[in-house]
Amino acid sequence: MFPGHANAEVLSEYAAKKGSKCILVVHYGGDSNYRNFDEDEQILAPDGVSVLELAFVDPSTYKTYVDWGEVIQTFLFGIPEDRYDYKADGIYFNTLDEALNYIDRLAVDRGQEGPIPMFYHGTVREGDPYLNPGCGFPLYTQIAWKYYGRLGAYYYIAKGLIWPYISNKYYPYEISHLSDLQRLYNYNQLNYR
Repeated sequence: MFPGHANAEVLSEYAAKKGSKCILVVHYGGDSNYRNFDEDEQILAPDGVSVLELAFVDPSTYKTYVDWGEVIQTFLFGIPEDRYDYKADGIYFNTLDEALNYIDRLAVDRGQEGPIPMFYHGTVREGDPYLNPGCGFPLYTQIAWKYYGRLGAYYYIAKGLIWPYISNKYYPYEISHLSDLQRLYNYNQLNYR
């Protein structure tokens, strides 16, 4: 994600339509710094929309596949507080609370009032995107569980899994070119910065 990226534009349009000055995109921590940036959404939001980025870092291993045992455990019990580290603006945080406090301070500085719309990045490096929701989904689940409890998290998980297919205008292109995009992504051919 970076200023002018097609998906950053889609999300900033959504935030502006909802009257939000910020949007939060969550990721699976790789080698990015997950810097926050402003997206120029002048039509709906005269001051633009701030795209806030937060990543979880799995200290045990980096994996692109779905660990179904972990999925079932998470579905039943949530994500343990000490499971991940977190990263935003190149800063590491030991707890989700520390990371969210940082994000909340950024949002307040940008004039945010009320909840920040949240999306997970969703890139699937390998395999089927219908079975693997992709980058950031565990953090999306953890934050939804933290703020809305188990039943609320289930609602937002369902909503988050459906939204890209009904609201992202780039979905048909991305799905029809899935194998090419995965190859380019895995070989760092989509790094525009």
